[in-house]
Amino acid sequence: MAQFLTSTVNGVPVPADPANRYVSVNPARLDDVVAEVALAGADTFVAACRAGRAAQRGWAAVPAPVRGQVIANLGQLVRANIDTLTALITREIGKPIAEARGEVQEVIDTCDFFLGEGRRLYGQTVPSEMPDKQLFTFRVPVGVLAVITAGNFPVAVPSWYLVPALLCGNAVVWKPAEYAAASAAALAALVRAAGVPAGVFDVVYADGEDTFAGLGQALGDGVLDKVGFTGSSDVGARIGELCGRFLQTPCLELGGKNPMVVTRHADLDNAVTGALFSGYGTAGQRCTSLGTAIVHESVYPAFVDRLGAALEAAILGDPTRTDVLYGPLLAPRFADRFEEYLGWVGGHHRVLGGVGRIGPGNPRAGFVGDPEAGLFYHPTLVAGVRPDDRLFRTETFGPIVGALPYRDLAEAIELANAPGYGLSSSIYTTDPAEAFAFRAGVSAGMVSVNNSTSGAEAHLPFGGNGRSGNGSRQCGIWVVDQFTRWQAMNWDYSGRLQRAQLDTLAVTPDPDFRL
Repeated sequence: MAQFLTSTVNGVPVPADPANRYVSVNPARLDDVVAEVALAGADTFVAACRAGRAAQRGWAAVPAPVRGQVIANLGQLVRANIDTLTALITREIGKPIAEARGEVQEVIDTCDFFLGEGRRLYGQTVPSEMPDKQLFTFRVPVGVLAVITAGNFPVAVPSWYLVPALLCGNAVVWKPAEYAAASAAALAALVRAAGVPAGVFDVVYADGEDTFAGLGQALGDGVLDKVGFTGSSDVGARIGELCGRFLQTPCLELGGKNPMVVTRHADLDNAVTGALFSGYGTAGQRCTSLGTAIVHESVYPAFVDRLGAALEAAILGDPTRTDVLYGPLLAPRFADRFEEYLGWVGGHHRVLGGVGRIGPGNPRAGFVGDPEAGLFYHPTLVAGVRPDDRLFRTETFGPIVGALPYRDLAEAIELANAPGYGLSSSIYTTDPAEAFAFRAGVSAGMVSVNNSTSGAEAHLPFGGNGRSGNGSRQCGIWVVDQFTRWQAMNWDYSGRLQRAQLDTLAVTPDPDFRL
């Protein structure tokens, strides 16, 4: 049965315009409507920011350890509802049930990590150069935070923002992806049930342009202090430019063209397994998905053949089954864009695994379920990509991976950095010197050795450089720097004015002393 979802301002549902709706469907069964979503305008987004401004100081006044208990409550509630939330994610975005459950577990892991951070929002006492004077530093909340997230990880990635931001004493206005609105509504209900007050947390459903307009107005009106965005590099650049006009630094987690270097010293079977998971798991719809396999020329033919064979043997189909490699693409607009990427395959390429949408005229052996019911696509391996190919230079969101050979590690590192992204990377080798040389040379914010490009943990810094982000990091203790600002205080109890750098005690040495 379909839900009807509306935005909230100060915790109160906003009246909906029946003419402005988005229909979220199950991408594995397109006739299954999961939710009807009333889309709000820019004014609703601004109103939610204003409500956040009014509520934020009261939330910041709650002792940080108590806010940590609210985060603990959220983790317990997510754990108690893990089966329901898992099933909803699988239904709404087509993620295999095992991966959906892992995503919900990541929310729990994030809460488990941060529940104690309320007791560790440490400042410092700093020695003064003056007598009878003390210096202090404090972490203070940023204020009102707007969070805009994609829907490929509809609860895990939002939790990377929501949990630490709320813990640090901020108010949050969350704009989730429309095509994952029901999953977002479920997480939002759990956040409220955990004890977050009205106004401190609101959800606004809106399309991209209305959201962008709302951001600009809220920044201009002074009711928004920070923007967190997960999505495409192009949109991230627009948001970064907008925030810069107001002297704000957003937290940007963007796309990736993530390289995997396979050296001549690699365990080839392990490398193929890693490429299969990172390139085609979640139908290649992760920001950390493998983009290009850069393989030493001595093992390149064997790697390509083995990965092609693994694709042929992979089980695709019904995402409710735990043994499928992947299910459908997320939504019709992603399928349309993936068709465009497939058009970039050229005559100089060797294609393995299959191409295009699965159906009666383009069947897939061993497919589980009815391929015509959903947005199911063949896994595609394109060998022989060149550095000037669009397939090499551009993030391709879907089950497609490029491959090309290299001669020496310096060339491999140059190829890994060439597209200009810098999110995740991987190297397969049994030579420690190669692993450390790759780490030092690659521009990615994350490096895996003998592991896939996907697989970040909730307590490790996550984020990219270049076209993949502005250097901000999520997860672990590092994300606290995104949602707090340092405040310095000096307290002079001497009873007189003491001027720094002018009234300091001078100790005079004897520069002519010799032994």
